[in-house]
Amino acid sequence: MADSIVQVRNVSKSYYRDSLKIPVLENITLEVPAGEFLALMGPSGSGKSTLLNLIAGIDRPDTGSIVVANDEVTTLSESDMADWRAHHIGFVFQFYNLIPVLTAFENVELPLLLTKLSKKEREEHVKTALGVVGLSDRMKHYPKQLSGGQQQRVAIARAIVADPTLIVADEPTGDLDKVAATEILTLLERLNREFKKSIIMVTHDQRAADKAHTVRHLDKGELV
Repeated sequence: MADSIVQVRNVSKSYYRDSLKIPVLENITLEVPAGEFLALMGPSGSGKSTLLNLIAGIDRPDTGSIVVANDEVTTLSESDMADWRAHHIGFVFQFYNLIPVLTAFENVELPLLLTKLSKKEREEHVKTALGVVGLSDRMKHYPKQLSGGQQQRVAIARAIVADPTLIVADEPTGDLDKVAATEILTLLERLNREFKKSIIMVTHDQRAADKAHTVRHLDKGELV
């Protein structure tokens, strides 16, 4: 479908522990329309993060195909995959993954160092992204000088600074208190509504899932 941002077709994935094969995903098929805000829910070990990583091109399926933004990501070489991720995917993690010795500005700028943008262009992009997440006044602060919620907003600014096709968020509120979690979910809603960003979010939190347009449940490696 031309208006689909993600098409997952008959995807299976297993991991191996020594000689033991551990199936994680079984024959998953999923269609995500452009502009969607999708929540993936399910118990621990159900395969949510694995599916997210496959869609984001961090990992590869054993069988099946994954098309994101009209690119068949399962056939890309490692170097092409890295380049593709840099252009198309914005990552938001549970534990922020900010670099402690870099300021908020420098953390957000990191993905742009892989592009051909000039220093001035990078500065404009970073200031815009930090403005979107409401942290224009915290650009020179280091992560340890920011609250958990502010650190996650920096992480979201980093995720959107290169204007990605798809935002993937893995438990983005999992390490936050209720107030900060609500702020982050409101921000994700705004990115989806105002900036038309397609978002796939893995969450255990029903309050987080309630913000999504669509909720799909994984159980024992299968979409139910």
